[in-house]
Amino acid sequence: MITLENKQLKIAVKKVGAELCKITSVKKNTEFMWDANPEVWASYAPNLFPVIGALKDDSYVFENQTYNLPKHGIVRNNAQVVLHEQTADSLTFKLAYNENSLKNYPFKFEFYISYKLIDNVIEVVHTVKNVDNKTMYFSVGGHPAFKCPVFENENYGDYFLEFEHTETSKTHLINMANGLISTEKKPILNNTNKLALTHDLFNEDALIFKDLKSRKVALKSKKYGEVLSVSYKDFPYLGIWAKPTGNYVCIEPWLGIADSEDTNQDFKTKEGILKLKAGNTFKATYTIEIHNSLV
Repeated sequence: MITLENKQLKIAVKKVGAELCKITSVKKNTEFMWDANPEVWASYAPNLFPVIGALKDDSYVFENQTYNLPKHGIVRNNAQVVLHEQTADSLTFKLAYNENSLKNYPFKFEFYISYKLIDNVIEVVHTVKNVDNKTMYFSVGGHPAFKCPVFENENYGDYFLEFEHTETSKTHLINMANGLISTEKKPILNNTNKLALTHDLFNEDALIFKDLKSRKVALKSKKYGEVLSVSYKDFPYLGIWAKPTGNYVCIEPWLGIADSEDTNQDFKTKEGILKLKAGNTFKATYTIEIHNSLV
């Protein structure tokens, strides 16, 4: 693990997958990230690229050729990620295409993920460079899992999410047999900005929102108030997820989404897919802010 620290926070990042795995308050030694218990869910905060969620049959079609990609893409658990740059307040990791990656993802790319500490805020910057001679197609997103409850004298049910705006929105249900988005929806937010956290909230997998006005959501404790918030102005989709047995909640900003059950698997027309012209660079940022009272 590679660490970075300022006067308020200390973070740690696994080199494999460039996965953020610890956020700790310096003065109080409070830990805010899930511990990746392998008996429940053995990840901390996977980086999602060039797909988010599942593809139908783990495959897609680009210009009449079929390619295979695992759920969430090729950065997660990838040992070929390298530390590209380290400064006094930031860590930047890089994954570049190679001959093997071209067999599954036929684009020449450079993917960078940077973590920057600014007081009590972690800025997570995704940079994608198209170093190919053709337009590339991709999605990108985050999957950070936050400890819940944070303090010993609390329960999971003591926590709720508070959205920036009052929302009325339905979750797009997932077919749990194949991980694909079904045509069914379920009302979740009805003229409210609060979502109570319960373990059975995730019995049907992730909550997937496509139409939220909010670009910020806070994790709050009934006993201690606001713990942290995630701001995601660059990301139109939001996933909320945990294993029903896990004491954590993932707040997932996405630029892209899993395949729908009725997809034709054409990568160019996949919902939420991004296009980047040859030689161009794309950036998207979300932030994690630990509340002042806890650092």
